[in-house]
Amino acid sequence: MKVLVFAPHNDDEVLGVGGTVAKHIEDGYEVIVCEVTSGQDQKRLENIKSEALAAHKVLGVTETIFLDLPVVGLADIPTKELNQAFFDVVKEVKPNIAYIPHKGDMHIDHTMVAEAAMVALRPNNNPQLKAIYAYETLSETEWNIPSADNLFVPNVWSDITGTIDKKLKSMECYQSQLFDFPHPRSLKAIKALSMLRGSTICVEHAESFMLIRSIK
Repeated sequence: MKVLVFAPHNDDEVLGVGGTVAKHIEDGYEVIVCEVTSGQDQKRLENIKSEALAAHKVLGVTETIFLDLPVVGLADIPTKELNQAFFDVVKEVKPNIAYIPHKGDMHIDHTMVAEAAMVALRPNNNPQLKAIYAYETLSETEWNIPSADNLFVPNVWSDITGTIDKKLKSMECYQSQLFDFPHPRSLKAIKALSMLRGSTICVEHAESFMLIRSIK
């Protein structure tokens, strides 16, 4: 089984799917993470890529793909070109399961990634694809203007009690993205959200998702 995770920014994949990625790896799945943006400052670019690779090593990620597209610049890329970049990744990976950001997140890059990913993941081009899930990202999903279109309404939960430590250790690799509590991108907030989601299904820690499509 191949799992593809689209991350608008470096660290989104750990915040949203880190514990589940570690579970997939333990189950013998291949997990490929596509980091869509990485910034344009060369020093920052090298640092964030180094952090990402270290974080992915903790989780056991099979492969990391860097598209190196501009942060807060996806909307300036012609739609055809952006879609093609995603199409090329999906064509290469041929995922059985895909995780994408929630389209209602506050950051426009998240919306653009969700929309481009859905174009690339269309069923007519991906007969092998069995499920698509949208994940939540702390400081993006919960900070947008509340509306019916923006709400994150989880309907799938993943018990990550056995992998929460890997998720937190992986996030520690992103020192440039970590803050002190009560900032949502803090280890304490990440753990608190996992406990909240876990309590919904009566386990210690969980990640939650919105199921977009499932084929049995």
